[in-house]
Amino acid sequence: FRVMALIAIVTAVLGSILSIIAPNLLSDLTDQISAGLLMGMDFGAINGLALTLAILYIVGSLFEFIESWLMATVSNNFAKLLRDRISVKINHLPLKYFDQNQTGDTLSRVTNDVDTLAQSLNQSLSNLIAAIALLIGVVIMMFVTNWQMALTAIVASLIGFVFMALVLSRSQKYFVARQRQLGQLNAHIEEVYSGLNVVQAYNGQPQATAKFDHCNRNVYEANRKSQFLSGLMPPMMHFIGNLGYVAVCIVGALLTMHGAITFGVIVAFIMYVRLFTSPLSQIAQGMTSLQATAAAAERIFEFLDEPEMPVELARSTLPTTTHGNIEFTHVQFGYDPDRLIIKDFSASVKSGQKVAIVGPTGAGKTTMVNLLMKFYDINSGDIRIDGTSIHDLTRTNLRDLFTMVLQDTWLFQGTIRENIAYNHQISDAQLQQICDTVGLSHYIKTLPAGLNTELADNDSVSAGQRQLITIARGMVEDSPFLILDEATSNVDTRTEELVQRAMDKLMEGRTSFIIAHRLSTIKNADLILVMKDGNIIEQGNHDQLMAQDGFYANLYNSQFSL
Repeated sequence: FRVMALIAIVTAVLGSILSIIAPNLLSDLTDQISAGLLMGMDFGAINGLALTLAILYIVGSLFEFIESWLMATVSNNFAKLLRDRISVKINHLPLKYFDQNQTGDTLSRVTNDVDTLAQSLNQSLSNLIAAIALLIGVVIMMFVTNWQMALTAIVASLIGFVFMALVLSRSQKYFVARQRQLGQLNAHIEEVYSGLNVVQAYNGQPQATAKFDHCNRNVYEANRKSQFLSGLMPPMMHFIGNLGYVAVCIVGALLTMHGAITFGVIVAFIMYVRLFTSPLSQIAQGMTSLQATAAAAERIFEFLDEPEMPVELARSTLPTTTHGNIEFTHVQFGYDPDRLIIKDFSASVKSGQKVAIVGPTGAGKTTMVNLLMKFYDINSGDIRIDGTSIHDLTRTNLRDLFTMVLQDTWLFQGTIRENIAYNHQISDAQLQQICDTVGLSHYIKTLPAGLNTELADNDSVSAGQRQLITIARGMVEDSPFLILDEATSNVDTRTEELVQRAMDKLMEGRTSFIIAHRLSTIKNADLILVMKDGNIIEQGNHDQLMAQDGFYANLYNSQFSL
């Protein structure tokens, strides 16, 4: 599409050149008519000039049509390219970016900013280039025709340049503010609508509405100021154009009285003044539009320039059959480098063991799982899988080894079948067996189309049913390691017993990590790691830890205290 853009620019310039030639021909035509009124008309010359003008106008219109079609194609292709780059970029950004930026603001960059950029390029770029070419050509032709009247027209129009520069210098900051405030407004809307149940449950509508009004007011103010300042340009340029007409008519009349020019030259210069002020207006409007383009492009390329996850080269490969041994050695980590959460974590997990990680909120349990999956890179220390450091494995290779069932459930737009068998090919018999094991079969039978029922995240599916679908999705994955992060937190006691049996079957032959606050669910774990303040303070099985009568015993007994 770079070639198409170049052709569009050349076409716009050619159209401008044809517009520049037309006034001289019209001047000759006027002189022929004037001479004819006095001496007799040369209809052959008049017809030739009229035909030439008609051809020029037709060819110019054709060039404008081609230029418009090419620019529409180029701008939309460029917008598509940006969206493709953004889509690729999102998959290469670290989780830290999404922790620090609002989802709605990111969506605004993908939608509003890209659309603003595409529309501005389509409507303004070619017009701006054609206007510049027309302006240069008109100035040259005016001096070729008559330098006195050329200076008159230019001096009268230079005032427009001064006003245009003043307006542009004042309005740019409001265009930048408009895009930024629009992103904040979209972020607030996305946040409130996605958590509407929480907002209503806690009577947060007044606060949410007040914040919306504040964001909406900011967008209104930025829009009002930017559009007001940019709206000053057309009337100013219209006034300058009229001033140029008056100046050309006065000077032209004086020169005609002294015989320096003919009447046709005045007619030509009236057209040149129109052609001279018209590109000024187009340049002013184009610069206004390009200010919005610059503001949108700044946000888009700011996103595209965000640091990505480092490119990894696999220096080691695990054998086809992974035993499942994991060793943590003096692991240290902090989301903020100056504030460590995991201070000195060391543990050894044998193949096939069921390892439970317990501790108070904020102890670092989920953080350890994130480090194990390389969602975040550790500050120091090492994690080794079957003797191979995770530093020597790519994220893709490492994550293929794990099945995760998290506390936070999510459903995709699609059928029940697609939600369970996500990214895997599985037969109906296997799918039915998994649903029977997890306890989803009864729920699926109540649906109108069974496994083929379309399901979306906003459908009225209970939290427990969402959890069961997520667990079934985890059972489809056949991997040597299993991570259960509060996987039964959203199901009732009876369902928990059923799911627990399914989990026991799922964990057979796998090295499993279980994070749970219900300590009754991990009593049969082979190894329990008790974490506090980022360190392991106790480890052993349930009976051993209860016999120590330490932190774990107090934590376990607190479940039954009133």
